[in-house]
Amino acid sequence: MAYFAYDGLNKQGQQVHGEVVADSNAIAMDKLRDAGVIVTNLVEKKTSAGKKKTKGGKKVTTTEIAVFCKQLAAMLSAGVPLTRSLNTLAKQTENARLADAISDISEDIESGTPMSQAFAKFPKIFPELFVAMVAAGETGGIMEQALVSLADQLQRQKNLEKNIKSAYSYPRTVAIMAIVILIAMLVFMVPTFKNMMNTSVELNGLSQFIFNASDSIRGEPLKWIFTAAIIIVPIVVFVKSPAGHRLWEAHKLTMPMFGSFITKMVVARFCRTLATLLAGGVTAVDAMKSAGPTSGSDKLAAAVNDAISDVEEGKSLADALDKSGLFPPMVTGMTAIGEEAGTLPEMLDKVAEFFEEDVEITSRNLRAMIEPIALVFVGVLVGGMLIALYVPMLTASTSMGA
Repeated sequence: MAYFAYDGLNKQGQQVHGEVVADSNAIAMDKLRDAGVIVTNLVEKKTSAGKKKTKGGKKVTTTEIAVFCKQLAAMLSAGVPLTRSLNTLAKQTENARLADAISDISEDIESGTPMSQAFAKFPKIFPELFVAMVAAGETGGIMEQALVSLADQLQRQKNLEKNIKSAYSYPRTVAIMAIVILIAMLVFMVPTFKNMMNTSVELNGLSQFIFNASDSIRGEPLKWIFTAAIIIVPIVVFVKSPAGHRLWEAHKLTMPMFGSFITKMVVARFCRTLATLLAGGVTAVDAMKSAGPTSGSDKLAAAVNDAISDVEEGKSLADALDKSGLFPPMVTGMTAIGEEAGTLPEMLDKVAEFFEEDVEITSRNLRAMIEPIALVFVGVLVGGMLIALYVPMLTASTSMGA
């Protein structure tokens, strides 16, 4: 896609200017002609220049986008003109980053830019799903319904992300606390035990290791910090690198314990997005092109991309998805029923709802399973250290009593 800046006259003979996204100069001319614009000048811009940069401010959350959708839908349903609605919402929005984007979008629409293309200039704020639904609303003349559906979808997505975070947050918190407790014991508690102990007492291997580690951390903290940095920094860099991303994406759906959980999560997101787009009037192929990348899995997105080719060749959506082997039988079965009955969006909604509930239940079960394991881990860590410290003292006391 390329961005084209244009000048022209609208149906009322007024001068208009703006930008349009198209694959070529000819397609850009056709789009503007269909919009009722007589083009007097059309210049292609570089893609990087065509996308507007969002101004400073805190990150725009999914909840804020969902609220914006509901408010805009309500104002449009009340008969308020689009640009006036956007200007009003820009003034009412507390997030400065979102408010600036809405103002710029309003200006673009006033100059003749289609609504979906105006929103597409802010990909870091408005995701592909948002732009696709807005485009569907424009095409079908159902903008209010599209925005309401989009708000519901974004809210469900937020709830799904919340359930996922709850499953991972507890073990991460316990691991951090265990490390903090271990360091605190080595720095503050172990020296106290060492001062209380008779120097003539022979230490066992574990006790000697703990005392040596405590002396080293207290005496040479920079060495430990440097060592930790040497270990952690390369791991973080690799995880964030393209190679690390590819490795994670290749194996995350088949991981022990968490693989099925992640699979349910990405399938639920894909089905919900696909259902929302199909219900909004987007064609199956275009809906799949948007739903695949937003699923949260590169592997699933690639499978959906292959399925698109099969659908374009005339195969059913259910058969195309089943070919990949990534989708559970329930997904392909319900998809087949929906295609036969002409109720595909409703069936996909039911599938998404089932997997979202399953993700919520699985997240609770994982947490219930991880909690005792984490507590035992911390108990063994702290208890083992205390035993290693007390054993030499008890040995010394026994020897003196003898």
